[in-house]
Amino acid sequence: MDWSNEVVNSLIWLGKAFGITLTVLVIVGGLLIQTTRWGRQFWRLSGQYFLRYDLRSPIWPLMFILLITLFGVRMDVLFSRWYNQMYTSLQKLDFAAFWFAMIVFCILATIHVVRALYITYLQQAFSIHWRQWLNTRLVGDWLDGNAYYKAGFLPDASDNPDQRIQQDITAFATSSLSLLMGIIDAVVSMVEFTIILWGLAGTLRLAGLEIPHGLVYVAYAYVIAATVFAYYIGRPLISLNFISEQVAATYRYALVRLKEYSESIAFFRGNTLERAILDNRFLASIANAWQLLWRNLFLDGYNLIISQIAVVFPLILQAQRFFSKEITLGDLMQTSQAFGQLQGNLSFFRRSFADFAGYKATLDRLTGFVDSNMDARALPMPSIEARAEQLHIQNLNLQSPHHHPLLNQLNLNLTQGQRLLIRGRSGSGKTTLLRALAGLWPYAEGEIARPEGSATLFLSQKPYLPIGTLRTALYYPGEAVEGPDAVKVLEQVQLGHLAGRLDEEADWSRILSLGEQQRLAFGRALLAQPALLFLDEATSAMDEGLEYAMYQLLRERLPQCILVSVGHRSTLRPFHQQELELTGEGGWQLHALQ
Repeated sequence: MDWSNEVVNSLIWLGKAFGITLTVLVIVGGLLIQTTRWGRQFWRLSGQYFLRYDLRSPIWPLMFILLITLFGVRMDVLFSRWYNQMYTSLQKLDFAAFWFAMIVFCILATIHVVRALYITYLQQAFSIHWRQWLNTRLVGDWLDGNAYYKAGFLPDASDNPDQRIQQDITAFATSSLSLLMGIIDAVVSMVEFTIILWGLAGTLRLAGLEIPHGLVYVAYAYVIAATVFAYYIGRPLISLNFISEQVAATYRYALVRLKEYSESIAFFRGNTLERAILDNRFLASIANAWQLLWRNLFLDGYNLIISQIAVVFPLILQAQRFFSKEITLGDLMQTSQAFGQLQGNLSFFRRSFADFAGYKATLDRLTGFVDSNMDARALPMPSIEARAEQLHIQNLNLQSPHHHPLLNQLNLNLTQGQRLLIRGRSGSGKTTLLRALAGLWPYAEGEIARPEGSATLFLSQKPYLPIGTLRTALYYPGEAVEGPDAVKVLEQVQLGHLAGRLDEEADWSRILSLGEQQRLAFGRALLAQPALLFLDEATSAMDEGLEYAMYQLLRERLPQCILVSVGHRSTLRPFHQQELELTGEGGWQLHALQ
């Protein structure tokens, strides 16, 4: 065998195979995107990523990965021919030919190892960049238009968005590339080894019949029949994989809630009930795991049987030709190796059925997440007009999610320095009114005008403190600023003892009491200097003395700020000029306090 010609032929083959494969890939890919559901799902998630046409486009590394994959196919062909040469040298007792074959093997094996390591690096690097883009795209989609919040109003919102962003993105990027290259490798190898086997097969004598190149037909029939049975065995894995991700995420969420509300649960001594909740969710996960185990075991066992039969099958069919000296030992072993390669390539879809099932479940989960975000953004929201230094409400109607009236035809106008107290019995819609004014309540109609962006600030009953430094929490949602202002504000809200810990990173929501968190929120307002400030039970954890001090601080430091408070205490009245009383069933009354 002239290996120099093999090198030249391999380079020519690689160029032709790359061009043909790339053309077929573009055509078939376009058809799949247009005609299949999972093709459209893939394009929705990543179409924008592959439509870039600059030098940093992912198309270029993807084409290079394709080229290296095809090079791997050619390496398998060269190994097949090496098998023939090596075994023929053994049969002929040709010492020189044998050692020449060993030298060729060392060269081929070195190239093979380098290629395998390099393509592993390329694929993983490509997946990392793809995951980074997907994470940016889906996190942005989740945050855009407050979809992460509005999804709570949907009857069928996607569950566990954290898992879909973190885990499913990784699975999608990794599986997409590995399955695509696996399919290309299998199809191109199938063509190459069909040609090799066609030349080696000869005439198959079976039950008195002579079938030219019959071994090729038998190989195809064998694998196609095995794949059809594998499909029916593995089909339930699609739904089982989807459910597996769902129940696992539900169990993790229950564990996170236990940690988040640990103090309340401990106070209520709810250990027994929480244990029962965790056990129920864990058992659901275990039940699904057992179903997956038995189904995968059945499918893996079936695949192992088929693969073991394939080892001896070509030897049995070619044995008669070998013993009658129609073919050499090298031909026999190359036939066996080519049949094994062809059977393996044809069996790719059968062996990868579980991977395809998991990939389909991942696609469904990610596109379901995108659909949920889109539906959340589509919810009707009150239109808010930007108007500096004024809060204007006209003909505002609020309803509960069950369309129960909370507020009818509210008209209100507040200008600089005016302060409004909102009161009413529990469930009358006080907090809901603030949500509507923030543009977060979908069941609202009417006109709202207020200062936009950071000029409006909302302080809730339980302030949100991000994980990080105390300085970051104090300036949230703005960017933390170095300087003495933070220390001065801490002293003003009677948190001066924390001044030395301003740049200490911690989970401050667990360190500070609720009263301290509320005072920190007042400090946040003093630093932000908003034109409009909403306070929703923002002093509920303070005693009356601290409450008085905080409101007095707002009056002194933010004299031009429009102040809207929700609260039950009568001690709040002296700090407000008007009182809006919600009487229920949509009714309201506006009173002057000063």
